[in-house]
Amino acid sequence: MTAPHPHRPRRNGFTLIEVLIALLVLSIGLLGIGKIMMLSARANDSALMRSQATALAWTILDAMRANRQVALTTGYDTALGVVPAAVVCTALAPCNATQQAQSDLNLWGASLAAGLPAGVGSVVTAQAPDTVTNANNVTATVTVQWTDTVAQQAFGGAGNNVSIVLETVL
Repeated sequence: MTAPHPHRPRRNGFTLIEVLIALLVLSIGLLGIGKIMMLSARANDSALMRSQATALAWTILDAMRANRQVALTTGYDTALGVVPAAVVCTALAPCNATQQAQSDLNLWGASLAAGLPAGVGSVVTAQAPDTVTNANNVTATVTVQWTDTVAQQAFGGAGNNVSIVLETVL
């Protein structure tokens, strides 16, 4: 008869090397998740500024539509970063249409500066003939520009200035 093999004592648990390897794999995974969250936060910040810039561009377009006669005659045209002086109008001495355009542009410039980092804007109107109706359409082009250094650094962009351009027929 053969002698039974002696049973080796069974080990329960993990060795120290297995625990260290598991911690290393977990650490690398958590670092990856942290990097993704940081990039996501930067992208969200950039998207918020882009949304604010779009809303501000629509604001001046709405003001132009409300004061259409002045807008059609280039009364709202302004160069990038040029903000007209404030106009003081009262209930006793209300603004005329040209003064209202200047007031709209002044308020818009202040909103750009307050709402966006280094925010500036321009408005350009141009007449363009419509080949279908033979009418002269006036096209307004609104440009809003701001500095988005965080997103540019995060996503490898070359410049710091970001801009949006809206164009519509008045």
